[in-house]
Amino acid sequence: MNKSRGRNRQTFRKPEKTVEESLEKLKQECEFEFYKSSGPGGQRKNKRETAVRLRHTPTGIVVHATESRSQAANMALALKRLQQKIAARSRKRRPRIPTGVPAAVTRRRIADKKHRGALKTLRKISPGDSS
Repeated sequence: MNKSRGRNRQTFRKPEKTVEESLEKLKQECEFEFYKSSGPGGQRKNKRETAVRLRHTPTGIVVHATESRSQAANMALALKRLQQKIAARSRKRRPRIPTGVPAAVTRRRIADKKHRGALKTLRKISPGDSS
């Protein structure tokens, strides 16, 4: 209980979702596809459909897992990757802070301009003029 200004206040928090509940909801939103993974491993890898491809239908995100020889392990890994991708997608990006022109660049531009102006004044005075 929080005490503020002599009154007792009780704060209530929403019960947080457990990992299992969120995984079950995620499984319901996905299409599963099992296939034979490619790569080295010979008959053990070519014979069984242990690779898992998940397609999250609301967002269209596709992830796959082929690392393990176990379909259940690959499914757990694919679900974990899908959770990470969805979390990264829903993360709010920080707004870009526009920057100004650095002082050194301004000084260099002015110096170059003065130099060009000096060259032009030298060109105005032709070598044939003696006045």
